[in-house]
Amino acid sequence: MSSPLFGKFRSPDGKPHMLGAMQTLDVPMHRYADGEEVDYAIVGTGAGGGVLAQRLARAGFRVVTFDAGPFWDTERDWVSDEKGSHQLYWTNRRVTGGSHPLALGENNSGQGVGGSTVHWASFTPRLHPSDFHIHSLDGVGVDWPLDYADVRPYYELMELELPVSGPAYFPWGDPHGYPYGAHPMGGVGDALIRGCTALGIPVSAGGPVGILEGSRADRPHCIYRGFCIQGCKVGAKASTLITHVPDAIANGAEIRANCMVSRVALGSNRRVNGVFYFGPDGRELFQKAKAVVIAGYSIETPRLLLNSACDGFENGLANSSDTVGRYLMAQAGNVVLGRFDQPVRMYKAPPAHALTEEFYETDPKRDFARGFAIQTVGPLPISFAKQMMSAKGAWGWGLRRLLMDYNHWASFGLLGEILPHAENRVQLADEKDQFGLPVAKVTFNLGDNDKKLIDFGKNKVMEVMHAAGAEEVVQEARYAHLVGAARMGNDPQTSVVDRFGRTHDIANLFICDGSIMPTQGSANPGLTVMSLAARIADYLIIQGNAIFASDKRDMQTSPIRYDLSPPDTWGHGMPRPVNHLVS
Repeated sequence: MSSPLFGKFRSPDGKPHMLGAMQTLDVPMHRYADGEEVDYAIVGTGAGGGVLAQRLARAGFRVVTFDAGPFWDTERDWVSDEKGSHQLYWTNRRVTGGSHPLALGENNSGQGVGGSTVHWASFTPRLHPSDFHIHSLDGVGVDWPLDYADVRPYYELMELELPVSGPAYFPWGDPHGYPYGAHPMGGVGDALIRGCTALGIPVSAGGPVGILEGSRADRPHCIYRGFCIQGCKVGAKASTLITHVPDAIANGAEIRANCMVSRVALGSNRRVNGVFYFGPDGRELFQKAKAVVIAGYSIETPRLLLNSACDGFENGLANSSDTVGRYLMAQAGNVVLGRFDQPVRMYKAPPAHALTEEFYETDPKRDFARGFAIQTVGPLPISFAKQMMSAKGAWGWGLRRLLMDYNHWASFGLLGEILPHAENRVQLADEKDQFGLPVAKVTFNLGDNDKKLIDFGKNKVMEVMHAAGAEEVVQEARYAHLVGAARMGNDPQTSVVDRFGRTHDIANLFICDGSIMPTQGSANPGLTVMSLAARIADYLIIQGNAIFASDKRDMQTSPIRYDLSPPDTWGHGMPRPVNHLVS
């Protein structure tokens, strides 16, 4: 609305709340009274929680969504500076260990409204059809309790809602095109295309990426300055903060920022009745709800369930299977860096804007199952310095010389599938956070298949870099993205939730984030998490009050609700065949 009845949503200083260079929150946010029961309490506002809250609110449900971090005002809170953007990451204390411990924080966790989508690179490839059946096809991992066909229409919806810019034809997996035009190539994309072409490897240019190539409504186009994972003050990059949360608020949802949920409360008849949380002033409060959805992602979701242990669930809420926290997965994320004689300026483009998935599927000629993608990455100078410290042992004056040579380097990323292992898990540590809650203890180990995949993959990426003309090539071993630790499945003995995100143990407790993914493929998980959230929303909406009053589990697939998309998103972009939209 152009003139809100109760005035515009404003920051404490009385100025409009900015969500980009042009976008503002122009509606007042509903506030539920203390003690007032809502339909859904949602924990987290990222890829899963943000999309789910928007759809439930638009369907008329009473929704309160919690986030442990701030409600970002992009003009006041964000800076075009790499060091100054660390507030976007979840850097609270965690304990990490195992034979291959994960680095936690800026690479895989977000804090604040929008969650990790605020600082993701917004690369949005889909999973392949094979990813849903890797046990049946390759004898590894586990099959999903649903098929690619169940998720495909939601992929299409999210690609319009973000929207996604990409090539008119994407050849891998389920071949498809993208609704908005591809981005022009930056220097690092040119290098990937050059290297792949020299080796006869098919390559895709210009996306898919949830960054506007052209201006649309109140969001400007990308200006190619390289700060995508520092929040994007411009507003060209998609995040739930700017794509879904505003519409959730416009339809009556309340977003409670700086509120740390500490425990999900179990009432009578094995049903949850709300959440305890610490408010901005540090006081512990209680929000009563008819149903609870946890969307805190693959560390904080299992941590919350384990911290919610109670009579009947002494090992953690909804954990009769002893699967909560288990099967945590990261992706192999080795970064290969190459120096070129001519300047590359890898910051002059979205970090991820070209890739090949030619090695994605299992190849019987190799001695390991599954595969990997090769993507462009565009580290800014501080990240580049850390990579050079790891890859070359650079320090002191040697590191300074490398930094002065930054514009001559290009970076390619390996994104490889690491299989689910029960011993890779999230548990509770003895240490506690500022609220007195046990922090997460994360254990991670590579299996033999994982090691073989990483060794082959990093060598292939280095081969591509050499073929592109790099005169020196080095690599940093690292991991990217987190999924799993509360996986979905048909068997309550080996999984936490069913195919609609409902916990097997508790009929009105749901999980809606990347933790429910049984396997991860070699695609960035953000688009899949959003698509699963839209699918879960359709299920909750068609079930209506039965979610609140009945323990009966109706497993019928729900019709797709195109009318729940944020306004002015569906039906735009490149024309598509009608049967592809309604299938």
